[in-house]
Amino acid sequence: MPVISITRVRVRSWRFLPAFFLSVMRVGRQAAAAQGNLAVRIFADKHNTFWTATSWNSEAEMRAFMLAQPHGPAMRKLLNWCDESSLVRWTQAEATLPEWAVAHRRLIAEGRPSKVNYPTAAHTAHTPAPPKPPTRTSEIRIK
Repeated sequence: MPVISITRVRVRSWRFLPAFFLSVMRVGRQAAAAQGNLAVRIFADKHNTFWTATSWNSEAEMRAFMLAQPHGPAMRKLLNWCDESSLVRWTQAEATLPEWAVAHRRLIAEGRPSKVNYPTAAHTAHTPAPPKPPTRTSEIRIK
């Protein structure tokens, strides 16, 4: 059964955005080329918030991607770059990625916050804001 992974991060300052954008593009290309990857979507939401949705053949293939470069080193930078970060994973029968509103509901119900060095109150309470509807230019489908 495919594994679906959703992440939501909020970059805490505009000064981190150039490095963050570069990292997101590298990691997105890495994910699309990774063994076992079925789909990749990235969504630039309001207030420097970014969502990723990926689908994988297996948990093992997803974990191999997570630890490899450039994703592994980028995750460690998020500790300082972000003031909100959370994730959720689940298995389902099909590899189709969910709509962002569904991803948000599952993130709240089943997800968990990730460690950040400068958490907001919303991060600490695990109450991430709902996504705005994506536009043609705010969402990238890499695979």
